[in-house]
Amino acid sequence: MAPKREHSSIWPCNSGGHLRHDDVTHLFVHCIAYHYDGAVPDAKEGESGGSQRQLAQDFRLRDLVPLSVSSVGPMFSVAATGGVLAAQAGWWSLVAIALCAVPFVLSAFIFRALNHYMPHAGASFHWSGRVIGRGLARYQAGILLLAYFISIPPIAIPAASYTLALVAPGYRAPRAVELAAVVFWMVFAAIPLLLGARLTARVTGAFFALEVVSLAGFAALGAVRWPAIHVAVHVGHFPVGGVLTAAVVVATILDGWEISAYASEESARPRANPGTSGIIGIVIALGFYAILYPMVLAEVPLHALTNSTDPLTAWSGRMVPGARWLILVPVLGSTAGGLWLTTFILSRILYAQGREGLVPGVFARLNRHRVPHIAVVVSLGAAFVVVSLQVLVASLGSFFDLVLSAAGFFLLAEFFLDSITATVFLTVGHRRVPEAGIDPRRHRALRVVSIVASLLLAGLMVTFFVYGPRTVGNGIDEVIGTLLVASLAFAWWTRHRGGAPVVFTGHDIHEVEQVGIPPYP
Repeated sequence: MAPKREHSSIWPCNSGGHLRHDDVTHLFVHCIAYHYDGAVPDAKEGESGGSQRQLAQDFRLRDLVPLSVSSVGPMFSVAATGGVLAAQAGWWSLVAIALCAVPFVLSAFIFRALNHYMPHAGASFHWSGRVIGRGLARYQAGILLLAYFISIPPIAIPAASYTLALVAPGYRAPRAVELAAVVFWMVFAAIPLLLGARLTARVTGAFFALEVVSLAGFAALGAVRWPAIHVAVHVGHFPVGGVLTAAVVVATILDGWEISAYASEESARPRANPGTSGIIGIVIALGFYAILYPMVLAEVPLHALTNSTDPLTAWSGRMVPGARWLILVPVLGSTAGGLWLTTFILSRILYAQGREGLVPGVFARLNRHRVPHIAVVVSLGAAFVVVSLQVLVASLGSFFDLVLSAAGFFLLAEFFLDSITATVFLTVGHRRVPEAGIDPRRHRALRVVSIVASLLLAGLMVTFFVYGPRTVGNGIDEVIGTLLVASLAFAWWTRHRGGAPVVFTGHDIHEVEQVGIPPYP
């Protein structure tokens, strides 16, 4: 089968297909690029005036799993939310975690299926565009930009705070020093991102190992110290409002594993590994929570945890008094990992949208390491502007806190729209993707999964609106409504921009030739 011209793919040099004479030049150029550079020219000319290359397919499964877990940031998530959960629901917050885990685990299987048939650096907005239509895709593109951009500052500021607490305990840092610490971590995050997928994978793997070793060590230490420091467990009556409020918080800490879908074009096996690593990622993250939350609740008095800004420090202080740095090191590592991995996702979304013309084509440019460097730099630079305003302008601080807290809702909206896309794809939408050769009758269970996930995620979004003001602050509903309108404005602004979706063919890098799409496992 002769490859389609509009696909950005690697053309096999020893293809058994028959080529027309006008294809010979294109085939020659692609073969030379593949053998000498490992990349091929893109089918479309970017605004740079030159043809673009593919992202480097360097991620193996062993790389994608640490990316998926570290992007969730388990230890940072516990440090950031443990006090709020304890205040809202006490021990019943474990029920809130279990309830929220269901739609997120189901979403991981949905991502796996969609990624198998349509691997793409833009993932969510690409799927909805091909299955439902470009109108929804443009709206979802705006939601994705908001979701991941406003997720960066709430990670960057704690990274700076933990750094200062580690190197200068008790020091009341002026705002300029705090901003300097933010700059340090943003530059640190930019280095692996700009130098390529392999370095990003290695640095993330090192930070992931630190987090795993720390979890094992603290779990063992907590077990040894149990007779001396455990506290009485008072479960009390089931607080419906408290659990629902806790669910709003929990929904904001169960995302991140979906990074593997946005890394699919950089995966050595783009149809198989990203979906698998996403499932593994959410399961391992839940394993972290299943160990950390119960031990913290069982070994720290509830009154000391309630609304605590640093519950893990309170826990480690009871196990090893006077050694606060023991917990600060892994929490800081978890926070820093979340910073560059969230930026990774946003840069790939900008890359994919720039490639299709929804945003300026400059975002689709790749450097010599085949990284969308302009998308990385702009993402971190814009986030730094927001952080600077938040830190330096006191009157804007509370406003930005409110805006940045809306990230959780928009991440829920992303998963909800993906579940809707999967439901449509597994019923009638597959007809718009005939090359997938999908038989919906083989996916009845997955269709049920997508419907259930859609209903559960819709319920979480409604809960966010109802209980968000109680947890996040008054005005959060108005902020979310305004940002939803902004997404509609983005969809309207891009209505005449872009053309047909850029399709990534999804070949494994070890294959010389692949005909069709392999069966869904």
